Amino acid sequence: MPIADRSATTTWTGSLARGNGSIRPDSGAFEPLPVTWAARTEAPGGKTSPEELAAAAHSSCFAMALSLCLGERKAEPEQLVVTSTVTLDEVDGKPTVVSSALVVRAKVPGLDAGGFDAAVDDAKALCPISRLFAGAKITVDAALE
Repeated sequence: MPIADRSATTTWTGSLARGNGSIRPDSGAFEPLPVTWAARTEAPGGKTSPEELAAAAHSSCFAMALSLCLGERKAEPEQLVVTSTVTLDEVDGKPTVVSSALVVRAKVPGLDAGGFDAAVDDAKALCPISRLFAGAKITVDAALE
């Protein structure tokens, strides 16, 4: 039995270039989000994209994984700020998610740089969304503040 199953539904109308869609999470955690091809490849204009949602998933998942790995070292983070930038590029003529660059800034009282770096390395291996992106280049710029 899986740990969790989560779903979202996108309803799309029209062609790729002129069409639009709406993403609705089954949880009801947020209102439906508008999505268009232009928001994905040009200016967002208040709309989201699969890459932005993947970035949200990656940053939140990595923050949870790092929090767990810090806890295993008896270090409780005062604050973790994790930003993910997911890049869509063309590979062999096809749009492909090629990378997720994570930037982590952490306040962890009582933890030295070596312990922090070890926790970050463990979180890289633990984060399920990082493993989902296994074919993409994932970088982590992490620093204690």
